This record gives sequence, C-alpha cells and structure tokens, in this order.
Amino acid sequence: MATYDIYGIGNALVDMEYEVNTQDLGILGIDKGVMTLVDEAQQQSIMEHLRERSHQRGSGGSAANSVIAVSQFGGRAFYSCKVANDELGHFYMRDLSVGGVDTNHHSHKEPGHTGRCVVLVTPDSDRTMCTFLGISGGLSRAELVEEALRDSRWFYTEGYLVTSDSARELVIEARQIAESAGVKTAFSLSDPNMVKFFKDGLMEMIGPGVDLLFANELEAMGMAESDDLEQAADYLRGIARQFVITRGPKGALAWDGERFVEIDPVPVEAVDTVGAGDMFAGAFLHGLSRGWDFARAGALASRASATLVTRLGPRLDAAETRAIGAQFA
Repeated sequence: MATYDIYGIGNALVDMEYEVNTQDLGILGIDKGVMTLVDEAQQQSIMEHLRERSHQRGSGGSAANSVIAVSQFGGRAFYSCKVANDELGHFYMRDLSVGGVDTNHHSHKEPGHTGRCVVLVTPDSDRTMCTFLGISGGLSRAELVEEALRDSRWFYTEGYLVTSDSARELVIEARQIAESAGVKTAFSLSDPNMVKFFKDGLMEMIGPGVDLLFANELEAMGMAESDDLEQAADYLRGIARQFVITRGPKGALAWDGERFVEIDPVPVEAVDTVGAGDMFAGAFLHGLSRGWDFARAGALASRASATLVTRLGPRLDAAETRAIGAQFA
C-alpha cells in the first residue's frame, strides 16, 4: 500500500490577493485573466500602486493548492518545492505543515527570495496573476524526493513549471521515475499563456502521454489549435489516457478512457475564481485515489470548486473541505 495518495511538484508562491477593477489593470498595463511572469521590480511597482488596498496572504502555487486539498479531504500528500531562507519561506513551510502536507524542506533552505504571486481579482470574479518566481525559478532535481515519489499512487505537477529549464527537466525525470514505478501520472496545463507561448515545452513534459490531464476550455482548444471543443477533446485523447476539461459554470467534460462523462455544474454566485481549477484537480484526484469512478469524483470536484469561488482565496479551510468530502463518502 502506497504511503502517499499524491506526490506533487510545483512552484512555491506566497499569494497576495487584492480586489481591483479593470481600470487598475489598464493603468498597470497587465493582461486580464492570465498569469504573467514579472521581475521583482515590476511586482514591487504593482504592490506600490495597491499600497492603500487591504489584501490577504497565503501559501499558493497551482499544484500546492491541489495537494493541500487532497490532504484536507483526508488523503496523504507530499509536495516538492523550493523556498528561500526568508520570512516568506518560513511562512510557506508553516502553512504546508498546517495543511498536513509532507515536504522536502525539513531543514536547509538557501538564501534568496521566496516566490510571490500578486493576484488581482476584478468584480467579474476573474483573476489576473503577476508572478515573481524568486528562488522557485531554480526548482530542480535537488528538490526531488525519489523514495516518496515511488511510494505514491499519483504523481501530479503543473504546466507553470514549463517556463524554467531546470524545473521542466525535473518534471520529465519525475514522470519517467513514476512510470517505471507504476505510479500514475497527472498533469495540469495551468494557464492559457503556458499553452500559447510554451506548447513545445509542455509536450516535452507530457512525453508519450500522461494518465490524466486537466485543462480548461481555453487551454484545451489552445493545445489543439482549434476553437471547437469536440476537436480539442479528440486532440487530448492523443496525449492523455484520461482527461478532464473544466468549463466554469457549464461544468466539465471528462474522458475516462472508454467514454465521455458530463460533470454537472453547481450553480453559485462567483466572487473569486482563484484556485478553482486547483481545487477541482485536488478533489478529483482524491476521489480517484479512493477508487471512485469519474462521475463520483467529478461530482465532488464540482461541489468543492463551486464552494471555493463563493469567497476570496485559493483554498477552503480544512473543516469545510472535510464537510464537503463527507457528503460523498
């Protein structure tokens, strides 16, 4: 029996979330609704513009949000990442520990700056992210804990790592180790900009095909270079044995390897979509690790992600997550 339900690799970013309007984005010259990599000076300039606004802080990173969700649902999770020996790095590690997640960071941390993500939420509940990777940009083989990976049911990672040569190489090696150990592989495309600008790198990370792929509609159609969802689904069947295409308020379309499964949405009034896809992936993987079929895992994922978007922040608290999970036990 595997020690961990999921072994994740991803960026370690401290999220700083602000409520803004579209005029703010125009003044700052930021593309709405996507993730943009910025340097430290650019990010400081954005934060200076927002200095009078209140914000909330939490440990983030796409794969981290999913892995923490698995732990909150009652699963066992491990997360490999890279933080610096600074205040934000220690904050991040405490937050992972509170979330019940094991990690590679048990002692030594390098000097430098822990990554930060300024998350800008507009009144339409859309999220725009400006990310300074900091030391996370150097994520590499050194952060891999091979014995934990081999002792897991699932290996999961994020498409955001495609922007770093060392992180991309880490994912490729980790996927190969997982495949050789009989550990199932799962991958999230993460963001339309990753597909638009780094498709070749994403294909390197996916390799001959992953067991499970997560994408939203824009990402799936971007990979297929088509604006037709059916064509996008046909394309994904060529790079993943199973996949889920999330469709926001329209629910999700999943391929379980034999048939398509329609996952119904849970109607809510969205306030903030930050972390919705991450929660969906974490809940779905938790269900699969329990032996559930796609319909049951999808129903849990739909409920959890719908609940998440009704409040600010990329995660629910542990008690609320457990309560949602209990409804499907």
